[in-house]
Amino acid sequence: MKKILIPVLVFGLFSACQKKEEQKAEPEKCPPKKKLEMYQMSEMAALMEQMYVDNLRLKERIQKGEDVGVFPEHFLKINTAKFTDETDNDLFFKVKAKEYIAAQQLIYSDTKNAKQHFNEGVDACLACHMEKCGGPIPRIKKLFIKD
Repeated sequence: MKKILIPVLVFGLFSACQKKEEQKAEPEKCPPKKKLEMYQMSEMAALMEQMYVDNLRLKERIQKGEDVGVFPEHFLKINTAKFTDETDNDLFFKVKAKEYIAAQQLIYSDTKNAKQHFNEGVDACLACHMEKCGGPIPRIKKLFIKD
């Protein structure tokens, strides 16, 4: 019995090792390579990112009671900047953009009520983003100046 069992075990081990080596010998098949594409931010997306940063700084100045400075003229590009999807540049957006610019300009012309006008500008952002692109809503809400 031992004479039969030992060769069977040796044969079993040998064949198991050989199968592993055969499996290792085959090269791994990789999926075909896809062309990588870099995300290109639209003019409007870049402008909105800049307006967000500018408003963070403005919020801080208003909260500290510092001079608000002058209206950033690049905000007016909201009327001409190219969208990722040009169908988003509709009448609704144009109305909300006008409201936003009016609120922003009031911050600089009526500095006594800068906080109120600032929050009105944030409201204009939210009203538009609730209809168009909801992604940045949590960030926008953080802009509000609380009492």
